[in-house]
Amino acid sequence: MKDGASTHDDETQWRHALVITAGAGALRLVLAALLRLFPDETYYWDWSRHLASGYFDHPPAIASLIRLGTALASLFGAGPSPFAIRFFPVLAGTVAGLFTAMIARRLGGGAAAKTAALSFALMPLAASGLVLATPDAPLLAASAAGLYFVVAALQSVGGSTDSWRYWSTAGFSLGLAFTSKYTSILLPLTITVAVLVRPSLRARLREPGPYVACIIATVVFLPVLFWNAQHGWVSFLFQIQHGLGTPTGSAIKRELDLVGGQLGLVSPILFALAAHAVWQSLRRPLNDARFALAVVATGSWVFFAYSAMRRSVEANWPAPSYIPGIALLTSMPASKTHDRWLRRGLVLAGVMVAVIYVHAIVPILPLPARRDPVARSAGWEDVAAQVDSARRALGANTHVGADRYQDVSELAYQLPGRPHAFCTCLSGRKNQYELWPGFAQSAQPNDNLVLLLDETPGEHGTVTKLSPYFMKATRGVLAPLMRGRDTVQVRRIWALEGYKGGWPAR
Repeated sequence: MKDGASTHDDETQWRHALVITAGAGALRLVLAALLRLFPDETYYWDWSRHLASGYFDHPPAIASLIRLGTALASLFGAGPSPFAIRFFPVLAGTVAGLFTAMIARRLGGGAAAKTAALSFALMPLAASGLVLATPDAPLLAASAAGLYFVVAALQSVGGSTDSWRYWSTAGFSLGLAFTSKYTSILLPLTITVAVLVRPSLRARLREPGPYVACIIATVVFLPVLFWNAQHGWVSFLFQIQHGLGTPTGSAIKRELDLVGGQLGLVSPILFALAAHAVWQSLRRPLNDARFALAVVATGSWVFFAYSAMRRSVEANWPAPSYIPGIALLTSMPASKTHDRWLRRGLVLAGVMVAVIYVHAIVPILPLPARRDPVARSAGWEDVAAQVDSARRALGANTHVGADRYQDVSELAYQLPGRPHAFCTCLSGRKNQYELWPGFAQSAQPNDNLVLLLDETPGEHGTVTKLSPYFMKATRGVLAPLMRGRDTVQVRRIWALEGYKGGWPAR
């Protein structure tokens, strides 16, 4: 039992963890208000205007969070804005940091929680990624909460009231994770592996808690299942093909890209320390909870390493594995070497985040605009103004659209009145716009269509395919996406006049 002094110190460290978590969340909210929306964010915002139990790319959590933010803004007479769209996703990211610290506290006390809160706040993955309105925010929040309640259940007496409560809440949290991103299925799968591998954990299969958790998670996920069943399982099939489809290119390059992405998103030292902590917890686990967390982190990494053998893996996909990784790292038994390297890791991560934040506001890194990920949000206001000018020149019965779903969503957000924009979707990957009524289902004869397309020599392929269905096709002005004086990408505006009916096959 802790004495009074150590209990007081533990509580003090925990309060510090709360302050760090809240401060990091507040800083991310400030940055969220300052940065332009990225095309993927406007895509999810467009989803939020058509709430459903599922979408082509992901489950509905991110659309619901964005809708909550814009609805809250409307109560104050404000329209959609970067701050409103990102408000609840940023709060979700803060919840992820809180539960990560709570897991560390259960494993190692207040000091571990404080270090976990600081580690989570300084990881570029969280510090920059959780500024944005993407499915990773609700995924990490629900995953961290689910893991916390699993740990609490494993630390409680089997079959007790506390055990029932923890397993039930874990099931609800995992259900929310399922409604955020489909890769969250790795959480219950890896926990199951841990239970089957470790004899002391197998005893948990004799209590009802784990089964109750599975039932609750499934019930929460049922609306997404029903939506997929009604749409030919399109979302599941897309994600399976997206991550495990026919191999293309070099597997070695994809694996190196995966590792390099983790070094950038976590920082090299923290990545190595977390990997070491996970390995130590697999080899010599101090208790069942640490072993289960280590299996969750390892299983996620093994899956994405396998996926990279077949298709390119986005650097953020393994993000949930760092929740148990950080909790294990920061709750390891103290040693001078460990503490020294952890301090160095936090300093390096802090420097990386500071550079990222400054560069996001005022570009300071020597990156060409075309290769700078931050620059993808630049120039859309000016391009939308050019599209609006072309639309007004053609009259009232003129619609707007593009061939890329990112361009379509940016136009829908940036244009005055935020109209519905159409995706021609004659090239590129399939997307949510193909599940909604398209131009052919919405337009009347003689309507016009202003298209924003990639600049190509001669006539764009999409215009060639659409020309038979319109009276006239006119090549318009160039519409470059600019960051200051630097060109990010170049688009051209095309005007298709006098719709005659029909539409080409994809």
